[in-house]
Amino acid sequence: MTKRAALAALLSVGLAGPALAQSFPTKPITVIVSFAAGGPSDVIARLLGEQMSKSLGQPVVVENVAGAGGTAGAKRAAAAEPDGHTILIHHLALAAAPALYNNLGYDTKTAFAPIGLVNTGPMVIAGKLALPPTDAKSFFPYIKANAEKLTVAHAGVGSNSHLCAVLMSQQLGAKFNQVAYRGTGPAMNDLVGGQIDVLCDQSTSAIPQITGKSIRAYAVTSAQRLDVLPDVPTMAEAGAKLDMTIWHGLYAPKGTPAPVLDKLNAALRTALKEPSVIEKLKAFGTSTFPESEMTREAHAKLFAAEIDKWATSLAAAGVKPQG
Repeated sequence: MTKRAALAALLSVGLAGPALAQSFPTKPITVIVSFAAGGPSDVIARLLGEQMSKSLGQPVVVENVAGAGGTAGAKRAAAAEPDGHTILIHHLALAAAPALYNNLGYDTKTAFAPIGLVNTGPMVIAGKLALPPTDAKSFFPYIKANAEKLTVAHAGVGSNSHLCAVLMSQQLGAKFNQVAYRGTGPAMNDLVGGQIDVLCDQSTSAIPQITGKSIRAYAVTSAQRLDVLPDVPTMAEAGAKLDMTIWHGLYAPKGTPAPVLDKLNAALRTALKEPSVIEKLKAFGTSTFPESEMTREAHAKLFAAEIDKWATSLAAAGVKPQG
């Protein structure tokens, strides 16, 4: 190769990134939600999609790919074309999956390119209205004493609700009858209807049912009480040790060009600064991350740390990978 040809090649590489970012996106963007419609991830995805479409100039549509505790949707996203037009929204359960499944069909540590963190908030431990306990201090002794009779729902092995149930079972030294659903949306419907007894759900979808007095909230898994649920104690106040903070993030398949990831990150950050989005997230009992933690690098760092954290926590709880 001549010096002139080599120089031309270098220039073309240097110009490719900006050109790619400028043209992206060229078609609608699909956000894969790994759980059923109506659940927390679905609600957040639709809220973000509406705002991000304004910055990106293309529709952002949601595709629900439920099943296998959120791993079916993750597998679909990992295999998608790495051009930024198919992305994934997921929570910490994505990081916990390697400790719960032997054959995911993708390597969690390398299959995804983190785009940015979305929101963070606690879980809410709730029960059907017909349960005898009326407060947290009577609730936990009751479910420990009646563990074999009670049904505790979750959205599948590896979901946030399942992880919460595992930690609660470990904390109380009680083995619950767990009922798996394809998402917390269907599980919440059955809790409201009285078909199941207990559900540990994200505040995002639990709060409307709690404030509407369709279910009873017993505790939140955050260190502080929620402003929107001032009468609901923390787990510590209830005499239990369960601190579990949920976070959502956006991901693209590995190999997605950095300029495309940057453009998606910028659109996400713009959406999260929208006052209406901030207010809705606050009403859900969640909040956005500090500006310094909204970078792709910060997301990647947290994601890697959470993979290691949940591998250790689930092993300590005696949970073994399945499949």
